[in-house]
Amino acid sequence: MQVGIQFFPDVGPDVQSGRDYWQNALKLVGLVDRYGYHHVRTVEHYFLPYGGYSPNPAIFLAAAAQVTRRARLITGAVLPAFNNPLKIAGELAMLDALCDGRLDAGFARAFLPHEFRHFGVPLDESRARFDEGVEQVRRLLEEENVTSSGRFHSFANVTSLPRPTQLPRPPFYIAALATKESFARAGAAGYGIMAIPMAGGAMKELLDTYREARASAGHEGPGTVMLAFHMLCHQDKEQAETIARAPIERYLRSLVEAAREWTSGATSADYPGYDKVIEALSRETFDTQVEKCAAWVGTPERILDTIATYRRQVGGFEIASLQVNFNDIPLNTAMESMRLFGEKVLPRIDTGSPIGRAA
Repeated sequence: MQVGIQFFPDVGPDVQSGRDYWQNALKLVGLVDRYGYHHVRTVEHYFLPYGGYSPNPAIFLAAAAQVTRRARLITGAVLPAFNNPLKIAGELAMLDALCDGRLDAGFARAFLPHEFRHFGVPLDESRARFDEGVEQVRRLLEEENVTSSGRFHSFANVTSLPRPTQLPRPPFYIAALATKESFARAGAAGYGIMAIPMAGGAMKELLDTYREARASAGHEGPGTVMLAFHMLCHQDKEQAETIARAPIERYLRSLVEAAREWTSGATSADYPGYDKVIEALSRETFDTQVEKCAAWVGTPERILDTIATYRRQVGGFEIASLQVNFNDIPLNTAMESMRLFGEKVLPRIDTGSPIGRAA
């Protein structure tokens, strides 16, 4: 299993400026190569404290690429629903060049109704825009002189520049939350999967669906599963819980507030059961997150036990992506947590065995 870090900003100007957030994030990236973290990852979201500081992951990852020389750089994830595929393809290839071929490209459908509303995109177009966009980006990266006539974007005889550094293109991942269909589609396409245990649900069943769909479609290997967790490592268990409890609970409330329209009237056939998903998240607490192993909090030994427990529960996975500065965790606290995890946990995780690779 490989372990990296991710940045999901969950702050607004009343808590921390954008300048301070991203400058502090780069200081954390400065620890990545020293301790052997696998990747640096960030999201694409808009408008609210929940994710809104990261409208374009490529910008931060380009800066991070100059701080770390070994880690993968992961878009976790870009949103085709709000972007022209011609722009996405060009930006991804440029980022792949800047990081010397260390890019992994993650794509997501988006799920926050307010983002669709502000961009003027109907929720019911989410699936179609995503499928069309990912396929057009794939072709633009793999091929030259591309012609595509789509429902939302069309172009003729286009060669996107720059060409990718990785050939035929960077590995692709698909973000999925809680529906079997999303996991099956990612597996059938042969791509990696990004998922979030925080949402609960039958993760083993979902990952089995992904792997079975991948095998049924004739793809070799089990694929690559990347799961996201909150992480706070400390020499003292009680102190770790004290530090992490309130920020995790504020993070959960922020997520539910950002997605509240699902429980107050928003509906879409593209998002079946999302009202129930958000209702379930509204009942989550620090304690339930720790209990279900979605938050790795405690001493190195306790975190190692948590990792082993969760790997058994879900049948294993290839990559863990850790939020280390969630909500308003102070920079020094996050740095000490990363250092301790890097010194006491990472060396005891099997990071040398072959892992699946996204396609």
